[in-house]
Amino acid sequence: MTQSSSTTTHATPTLGLVEFVALMASLTSLVALSIDAMLPALIQIGDALGVTDPHQPHLIVSVFFAGMALGQLFFGPFADSRGRRLTILLGLIIFAAGTVVCMLAESLETMLIGRVIQAFGVSGPRIAAMAIIRDLFVGDAMAKVMSFIMMVFILVPMLAPMVGQAVLAMTSWVHIFTLFLFVAVLTAIWFFTRQPETLPRSRRKAFSWAQFFISSKYILTHSSVMGYTLAMGFIFGSFLAYLSASQTIFQGFYDAGAMFPYIFATLAFSIGLASFFNGTMVMRFGMVRLCRFALTGAISFAVVYNAMLLWYGGLPPLILTIVVMFIGFFFVGILFGNLNAMAMQPLGEMAGLGAAIIGSLSSLFAVPISLLVDSFLTTNLYPIGVGFLCFFILAYFSVVVAERAREEQGLET
Repeated sequence: MTQSSSTTTHATPTLGLVEFVALMASLTSLVALSIDAMLPALIQIGDALGVTDPHQPHLIVSVFFAGMALGQLFFGPFADSRGRRLTILLGLIIFAAGTVVCMLAESLETMLIGRVIQAFGVSGPRIAAMAIIRDLFVGDAMAKVMSFIMMVFILVPMLAPMVGQAVLAMTSWVHIFTLFLFVAVLTAIWFFTRQPETLPRSRRKAFSWAQFFISSKYILTHSSVMGYTLAMGFIFGSFLAYLSASQTIFQGFYDAGAMFPYIFATLAFSIGLASFFNGTMVMRFGMVRLCRFALTGAISFAVVYNAMLLWYGGLPPLILTIVVMFIGFFFVGILFGNLNAMAMQPLGEMAGLGAAIIGSLSSLFAVPISLLVDSFLTTNLYPIGVGFLCFFILAYFSVVVAERAREEQGLET
């Protein structure tokens, strides 16, 4: 496959930009909802399931990403061979089945199995949404759309912990899963009544193992794709360590109590603000320049944060922690949309498989990183700070490799 694949004829958008962004954000936000609405309930779920190790409830978040890694590898080729709409339908059915397993769980093991099934299923809408975007947009235009989608998408992690806390206040944690089912049904109705198929039968590729291995080899040996994918894994891994342990950090270390959802929302707003900034600036400055800016800012944040941890013995005042993390997560928010768009850019009609491998690999890198960092989390935030610094630096070097490959391939910057 040659570079010309990145200039493949694209389908024509049929929805207005506002509705399209909202719809794609709704599909992808099922992932965030399934993670962040659980955060206030982790301790209660652990108690209900008889968990004694305080680190084990974190697995309810972490294994979700492992399940997504498996699901994306299945749904990527499926989306390219069977179309985007069927991918979303099948994914939502599997997601619903996993949700029911979680609702009926009486042990942590059953809960984790349900979460893996949930995550496997929700990979379908996520992969299909990414492929639909790639079907309709390319280059900086794609980065712009993805940034606006991220801006809407980020409202979910801002609000989801509050919704989860409200459900806990009124009833049991089981009904957080009832909420997941309700949202999945509403999103399905909206999608199937408004968004046509973007991959016509004439452009579909019948699945074959031979073609799967050929396409996979192309993607896995593509220096720029892999460089950006590694960078996403490093960035996301360090961020996932914070995400998985956020309840422990704010309700355990800082005794924030009912303020936890609001603190979490404040920090999530930083990423949403960054996505809006990126969406308005990417067409002017380009993905590459903004990525360089954000990486420099993220590493600077990590250095300052670690210095602050040293100064305060590992646990700075809560307000100072919030302020510094808010600034740091702004740079992380810029990176999320751009790194993914740059990794996808050379992949043309193999957008489904490309999104699958990129998403799967970045998750497979991120989950062990998160578990490693969180395993050192005891009474202070040193592991979180060191994790940010080490893996942001590794992401920087991965992007350097990817940029050199882009220059050799003559891709636009």
